[in-house]
Amino acid sequence: MTDFSTIYKLSLVAVTCLIQACSSSCPVLECWFVQEKAGRGGGLTAATTQEKSLLHVRTDPNRAESRHTPSDISPDRVYFVTDPAATLCHRSLNPPKGSIKKPQCEINPFLPQISSLKWVTPLTDSAFSPVYLQADWYSAALQGLNKQMGVSTIMRAPTASKENNVVLSVTSKTVLVKARLGKPVLLDCGFWVDPSSPLAGMGFAVEWRYQFRGEGRLVLAYDGKTDRLADTQEEGAMLDFEGLHTKGNASLILQEAKVRHSGTYICTVYLPFLLAQTAMELDIVEPPSLSIHPSPLPLAVPGQTLVVQCEASGFAPLSLELSWEFKGADGKTRPLETSSVTGHRQAWDGTFGQTARLELDVSKMDLGTGGELTCVAVHPGGTRRASTTLSVIGFSTPTIEDSMAMVGVALVLYGLIKFVSWTFTSSGSDQADKPDKKEK
Repeated sequence: MTDFSTIYKLSLVAVTCLIQACSSSCPVLECWFVQEKAGRGGGLTAATTQEKSLLHVRTDPNRAESRHTPSDISPDRVYFVTDPAATLCHRSLNPPKGSIKKPQCEINPFLPQISSLKWVTPLTDSAFSPVYLQADWYSAALQGLNKQMGVSTIMRAPTASKENNVVLSVTSKTVLVKARLGKPVLLDCGFWVDPSSPLAGMGFAVEWRYQFRGEGRLVLAYDGKTDRLADTQEEGAMLDFEGLHTKGNASLILQEAKVRHSGTYICTVYLPFLLAQTAMELDIVEPPSLSIHPSPLPLAVPGQTLVVQCEASGFAPLSLELSWEFKGADGKTRPLETSSVTGHRQAWDGTFGQTARLELDVSKMDLGTGGELTCVAVHPGGTRRASTTLSVIGFSTPTIEDSMAMVGVALVLYGLIKFVSWTFTSSGSDQADKPDKKEK
């Protein structure tokens, strides 16, 4: 926990410096104002409308801002926002002029209300609604360029005014996280509360939820007012409570990443009558381990069909491409056609396995005297390879060295045959001469 706390503090200092550096040029944010029309009769669902809008951001309420409004935006949808924390002045929300890419921004009307969640109800035990709530409230959700940052803010404006003040902001610098299996994971979430707001001293609550393919669960919930964790805390999930109370660090720490952790995580911060939340994606990415069977490969002969299997195991997510390559004695590599690939198998830890089968027809595939056979696995976690040696015996086409050796052997054999033939011929002549000598 100490390491994560130190990392968070250093990143907080860096972000603060960057924010201060660009606070002198806070952006004019182009947003969509989305709201529901009044419902029609018969209990039909209200229709949704969206209009172009502008947010003129500043850190000092006394600083004058340009009041120019483009012709395609209604003056009623131009808002002037004071953000003392300069969260909305982050560089990812302020692209260079003329840039095609724009940060995503959506504004909605917001209605302060009491929450029924047991870790939030202590914030409004008195059920007293302060006069402070009698105003115009808006929520804004933003995502910076290249998913550098996610921001959610709650803004308050006096009734019928366009001068908004940020009361609560929740941010994340880990909009998209990729983690290896078994490693610790930090999901960043920080919040800021306007110290001048009457709600600032009434406590807070933090909630983390998980969603994946329509299903969800509560990961962790903490009541900062009574300093209590909800009973539904998930094993291996924790907060830095010291940083939570002193720095607004509501980051979630997963001590050991597992396949079931892949999905969407939502960090929600509650104040009395208010809430803001930001979402982030966590992908557990583990590349496969490869093994070739049989190992080592038996000697292959022409006319034989050799069956080889490549087993990929322990990978996540499912996406995987298996293929074969052969590198001959000439050093050239060429692909081989895979005979078949099995379906996915799931292990006890949630990882997956798959097997590729290769049939080697030694006579038809022109494998020469053999070479290196390689199984290649392409996965989002990286490309993996496993190799083994293939040896072919009884190959019919001789090399130049073999031909020269055969010629040499033939010459030697020829010489021996001539010598033996001459020897026997001479011996036979001597034996024939002996009877002639006796007769004489």
